[in-house]
Amino acid sequence: MTMPNSKEANMKIASTSYAPYSPYTLSQNSLLQNTLNPNTPSPARAGRSAYDRAKRMLDLVLTSAALPPLAPFLLLIALAVKLEEPSSPALYTQTRLGKDGKPFRIYKFRSMVGDAEKQLERIKHLNEMEGAVFKIKNDPRITRVGRFLRKTSLDELPQLFNVVRGEMSLVGPRPPLPEEVERYSGYELLRLQVKPGCTGLWQVSGRNRLHFTEMVEMDLDYIERRSVWLDIKLIARTVVVMFKAKDAY
Repeated sequence: MTMPNSKEANMKIASTSYAPYSPYTLSQNSLLQNTLNPNTPSPARAGRSAYDRAKRMLDLVLTSAALPPLAPFLLLIALAVKLEEPSSPALYTQTRLGKDGKPFRIYKFRSMVGDAEKQLERIKHLNEMEGAVFKIKNDPRITRVGRFLRKTSLDELPQLFNVVRGEMSLVGPRPPLPEEVERYSGYELLRLQVKPGCTGLWQVSGRNRLHFTEMVEMDLDYIERRSVWLDIKLIARTVVVMFKAKDAY
């Protein structure tokens, strides 16, 4: 796949009208319909049925092997989160969009104060990430335990249950928020042609140091080149990155 340059991307944005996301308007948007239609030929779908089955088997085998030994550790993390802020739940759920734009609830350990989403409007002007993603390095909403969890990516571990449920894969593009997808340009929507992942190419290649456009291009590069062997390599690199605790906040 040849990645569009910034000029091409701007032309797409200028010439295309996007309907706001909702489960009901998704099928009414012609660009979304063409991009996400399972019958539309694309590099993301061509000849991939055998790979998809092997990928699902890999997800289930690795997740089933990891969850039992991780269970006591997960309970300790949940306890630490709960002790810091007893009035809020240890687990945080949020609506994200999966394959073909299907909404699902993603699981994470809560790393922010209980009213973090209400506080977002107050700090939106501090956003350090261009594009559709909000991110600031010293987010005042992050708790002390949460900062450690984010630094080590341990807050993402509950997503293994999303993998078991078939909503996510171990490796894939970042699962976006519905409001982020509202701001996507045409080629960015290609990220929704495959299941989102717990980790991916950009997560092991600089993570929060990357610009949004670089994240998108890495996700699309993964979609073009994806294979079971590449998935295994990215999972192994993710473990190394977690221990190094670099470029995450």
